[in-house]
Amino acid sequence: MHKKLILVCLINFLIAALMGLLLRYSFVNDVPFNYRFLTHAHSHVAMLGWVYLMLYTYYVHYLIPDKKTIYNRLFWVTEIAVIGMMISFPFQGYAAISISFSTLHIMCSYYFVFVIWKHLKTDSRVTKLLVRASLLFMLVSTLGVWCLGPAVATLGQTSAFYQIAIQFFLHFQFNGWFLIGVITILFFLLNIEYSQLFKYFFYTLISSTILTLALPIQWFAPHNSLLWINSVGVILQIISLVLFFKLIKQKLVRFLKKQSNLVRNFLVFAVLCLVLKNMFQLTSLFPEFAQIVYENRNFVIGFIHLNMLGVISGFLFAFIFQNFKLKASKLLILGVYTFICGFLLTELLIALQGYYFYEGKGIIDQYYLMLFLFSILLPIGITVFTITLSKETYEISK
Repeated sequence: MHKKLILVCLINFLIAALMGLLLRYSFVNDVPFNYRFLTHAHSHVAMLGWVYLMLYTYYVHYLIPDKKTIYNRLFWVTEIAVIGMMISFPFQGYAAISISFSTLHIMCSYYFVFVIWKHLKTDSRVTKLLVRASLLFMLVSTLGVWCLGPAVATLGQTSAFYQIAIQFFLHFQFNGWFLIGVITILFFLLNIEYSQLFKYFFYTLISSTILTLALPIQWFAPHNSLLWINSVGVILQIISLVLFFKLIKQKLVRFLKKQSNLVRNFLVFAVLCLVLKNMFQLTSLFPEFAQIVYENRNFVIGFIHLNMLGVISGFLFAFIFQNFKLKASKLLILGVYTFICGFLLTELLIALQGYYFYEGKGIIDQYYLMLFLFSILLPIGITVFTITLSKETYEISK
């Protein structure tokens, strides 16, 4: 794989970050964009242009020994779909053009699953199980997308059917395809072997991913049984996290000793965010708190960004630094600290504002301005990563 593919993913991420920055600026001053339309563009480019294509690139690089030309062509067709959504969503939201490009992306993802499944060659049973599980979750998630049309036509966009379809897609994208995708790459790099311990980890991970869908469903179609199902899922998720650490502990320590401080720092950052994500979900065992989170948009946005920027992107950045063995220049170190500071400051501010709303204290003084200023750090960090990588003259290490 050429580094230009990684650069394309980083540029997509930078554009998504700039869109997010514009969304936050809209609370400070008027912008000539429809907020909801721009939100659609921001989320689609971040998820499909950054995470999806990064996982695509690494799956092909590590798991497909015979690099057929179809993978390079499919990457660029998928990127065309991303660009189409990037351009069309801000101006029309969900309409003919944006839906066409979204459909193109889904068709590309289906074909990607087909060719990866066909060409996958590895002696690792661990890799096979994780790859196939992540791809199956990606396929299943798209059922939510296909349900949006019938939901709008029959019950409208405010219906429980429509909202559950969206949550179905997001849940299995983030917690299935994306999370298991980065775990797959991490386990591949650590050479985790199949064992009884891995078997328990795998089953608890898959089960918890499916069962915790009950919580977002319960938000729109309340039923006590869904809370119990979610509780079982959350407990299994905590068990899978404990097993995860047991599996990787020794090999991760040896692996990190051979890596640069940049790789170590981002892997530790990503793992800490993963623990925090699980701890946050653990609070959903208490129905009252789960309802508070749902009713408080700040907590929801904070959790999504914890997952997207902290866990998923944290692992992906670590993989980039590990593969390219980037030198820790002053500029790159500054970029790393800028990105992490931007993430931490925005998360803390969003969480604090959520607490203020819960306590009935209203808006923090200059909240939206501070959120915008802190958010500037994120695209700055991504820009530094992109510029640094573009100056490197070698390909991804084998």
